[in-house]
Amino acid sequence: MPDVGPTAVLPRRPLTVGELLDSAVLLLRDQGRVLVPLGVLLAAGEQLLLYPLRRLADALPPVWWSDSGVFPLWWQLLAVGAAAEAVIVLLLGNPAARAGGAALLGRRATMAELLRPAGARWGVTLLLAPAVGLLMLIAALLGPAWLVGYGLLGSVAAAVVLDRVPGVSAVPRAARVAVRGRAAAVRLLGYLGWWVLRVGLALGLFFGVESLHLVDLGDPGVRVAATMLAFGAVNSVAYPALACLDAVIHLDVRMRTEGLDIQLARTPAGLVAAHLPAVGR
Repeated sequence: MPDVGPTAVLPRRPLTVGELLDSAVLLLRDQGRVLVPLGVLLAAGEQLLLYPLRRLADALPPVWWSDSGVFPLWWQLLAVGAAAEAVIVLLLGNPAARAGGAALLGRRATMAELLRPAGARWGVTLLLAPAVGLLMLIAALLGPAWLVGYGLLGSVAAAVVLDRVPGVSAVPRAARVAVRGRAAAVRLLGYLGWWVLRVGLALGLFFGVESLHLVDLGDPGVRVAATMLAFGAVNSVAYPALACLDAVIHLDVRMRTEGLDIQLARTPAGLVAAHLPAVGR
């Protein structure tokens, strides 16, 4: 019988907003040994991707603000950063969704299970990543449209991995999940909370090192490297946390609107231990 008490990573029932946020953190804690190293690699790649764009926009560390009048380049930098974040969370969403599915079934996914490519549908996930990145890039260039795009695309990875929908159907499936109840709003709330936290922590690390004179940050190159390291370190945890939140939100919506918890309760124990009921099953 799965643990559905207050310490369960993902209780088999609809959750409150606070419980969704807590469950995402618990899922990250359980699977951090897999998700955080992946987050380190992807966050480092993001910093390297943005480095030349920051130079073109004359964006200065540690806040990456440009005061040289090249606002169009700076806006494009923000848009590329927003698209990169969406792609990273999508990629991390693949193992996070599989971990969330296992947690809902009352077990803890092993490291080997999450790293094993068989059944993970990495090919579909990787093919969808550029499409999601392009959609988010266009939305970010349009300003407030980014809020809509980010809110709608949270379930893409879970739709691929847990719902087993064809690749071309994952984006519309994610959008349908997002508009049910408060899914999109909770995803945006989680992003905002982690954005405030990671900016605060990264700047705190930077200015803490500067105030203690641990490193000479007067040199522009060292200042850039220190800022990149600070943001990369914080994002290495924040991005997996956001991926876990996406997985939890997706499963919660399925319980609320598709009766997933009822389907699991009516499924023989041996089958419950093996898989989640797919959409329409």
